[in-house]
Amino acid sequence: MDIDSIIEEVTKTEPKIVSVLGAGISKASGMPTFRGEDGWWNQYRAEDLATPYAFSQDPKLVWEWYRARMRILLDAKPNIAHESLVKLEKEGISIGTITQNVDGLHEIAGMKKYVEIHGRIRYSKCSICNYNERWDKEKLAQKDSDLPYCPNCKTNLLRPDVVWFGETLDSAKWEQAIKWTLEANVLLVVGTSGVVHPVASLPYYARQKGAVIIEFNVEETPLSSTCDFSLLGPCEETLPKFTDILIQRLKKED
Repeated sequence: MDIDSIIEEVTKTEPKIVSVLGAGISKASGMPTFRGEDGWWNQYRAEDLATPYAFSQDPKLVWEWYRARMRILLDAKPNIAHESLVKLEKEGISIGTITQNVDGLHEIAGMKKYVEIHGRIRYSKCSICNYNERWDKEKLAQKDSDLPYCPNCKTNLLRPDVVWFGETLDSAKWEQAIKWTLEANVLLVVGTSGVVHPVASLPYYARQKGAVIIEFNVEETPLSSTCDFSLLGPCEETLPKFTDILIQRLKKED
């Protein structure tokens, strides 16, 4: 079905949109996939480094890996797909965005209403005293051999402010994600494979509430059969086109 027909369906009632984002939306910003193409680091699996156990056994190795990822991240910029979601928010059409990405590109694009389900790699935190700080290129300029200690409690190592394998999600963030999903009458599934739980369950919650579910991805996914519509192709092409036509249609109706 073409975009005009999909928008015809979406605008039968006043759309209240929630978006669920995966790594695909950031691909055009030059971000590698989670497992990445980081050369030497390919000998390690993310599942072996992004864990509390790995950090307790070899914090230097874990921090070297995260610093390598941060160097790529800090040069990345939001792309037109991120910006299109900001437009929906500014127009009052989007009630919230739920992202699995830790890259923070949605924030840099100007988004205000979002939950970062898996955390944020641009920040570090102390797991003991809850100190939190944002990382920049100056901090990355420190030697990789220097382990960052918490400047507040002085005794504990800082760690990346992300959810590691084996850790539970922040309950407040997850509750907000559920709340937005149940309030929405349109759910956009953008650039996610739909296999990482519990986020992969959100379209099913939306389906139970009767929301229209629209998938934006380069190919069909395990979620495709649950979606009402799938717009296949790069997110930076399909999503901006959809949002621009939707905004124009709603303004015309006003």
